[in-house]
Amino acid sequence: MGRATKVVLAYSGGVDTTVCIPYLKNEWGVEEVITLAADLGQGDELGPIQKKAIASGASESLVENVTQTFIKDYAFRAIQANALYENRYPLSTSLARPLIAKLLVKAAEKYGADAVAHGCTGKGNDQVRFDVAIAALNPNIKVLAPAREWGMSREETIAYGEKFGIPSPVKKSSPYSIDRNLLGRSIEAGPLEDPWTEPLEEVYDMTKAIADTPDEPTYVEIGFERGIPTSLDGKALSPVDLISELNQLAGNQGIGRIDMIENRLVGIKSREIYEAPALLVLIQAHRDLESITLTKDVSQYKRGIEETYGNLIYNGLWYSPLKDALDAFIQKTQERVSGTIRMKLFKGNAYIVGRKSENSLYSPNMATYGADDEFDHKAAEGFIYVWGMETRIWSDKVRG
Repeated sequence: MGRATKVVLAYSGGVDTTVCIPYLKNEWGVEEVITLAADLGQGDELGPIQKKAIASGASESLVENVTQTFIKDYAFRAIQANALYENRYPLSTSLARPLIAKLLVKAAEKYGADAVAHGCTGKGNDQVRFDVAIAALNPNIKVLAPAREWGMSREETIAYGEKFGIPSPVKKSSPYSIDRNLLGRSIEAGPLEDPWTEPLEEVYDMTKAIADTPDEPTYVEIGFERGIPTSLDGKALSPVDLISELNQLAGNQGIGRIDMIENRLVGIKSREIYEAPALLVLIQAHRDLESITLTKDVSQYKRGIEETYGNLIYNGLWYSPLKDALDAFIQKTQERVSGTIRMKLFKGNAYIVGRKSENSLYSPNMATYGADDEFDHKAAEGFIYVWGMETRIWSDKVRG
């Protein structure tokens, strides 16, 4: 841990990041703490959070509204890559970290700070994502992580804050640890630490229980241009509005819940609950649109790239040479991924029921078994003979 005089602190308004303010000043000798809260569409009232930071000893409290950037420059790239960690989690929380890291580095440069700080513990993934992203953007700036080193329990942390005038939470604290933004919510801890325990309905907020969903399906047409979602039901929408509306449509049908045992970067398994209605639906729709617009070899090769891409995001390597190289590949594949996907949303499931594209590689006259069939059936015999030649030679040698 390096010493610093002026620090920009990533700030959420919670207990840990609030206590970081007096801790940095009184234990580590920091003269000035500037807090930075990122508005990622999480719905918080950030005005009170600013006041709380100042009251807790911050010299200045910054709020950056970056929701549009978050969706356009981070989420949409992940959709183009069909990025799912361990084939399930659409990285709704992970995607926010490189953006917050960039804001911290920029603010440190603007205000002449010699360090940045965050409130991550030593057991989670976010500490890695912040530290590595910050190092990639500015390898010379110090990164301070008080909560990783102070060794206090939650009760001790609250008591420490009270010594410096930070009031303890008014109501009994929820047993859950929750992170949210426009893309989704992540819920962990408390009763969820037992992988046998079924999550209570109280942990969910963006998605309805199946019993409460409509008895009629919702149909939606999602338009894409070069792999980026641009419209719902023919209406062009901004990135933020599109995600917001689709969150509502899918969440109302109970779509977007994930309950998984996840392999954390730090080497332990954790039980995670996620809600990400729009993001899951969009990845499913985008992948299907690719099936009609990409050639077989590109589509199949891209699957391996997608897994690597998801791992890079999860592992905090958004700003890395490999990620940059894969971005170039993915952007090339998206040049013709334009069209419309029709989806049926019903009782917790999203079904693809139609697709169309001016760039479609689907040929009705080749696919049909009817009178319009233009496929040369006679050509198949010669093709099969050549295709199977290696297998016949092998079989002759092995079976004699």
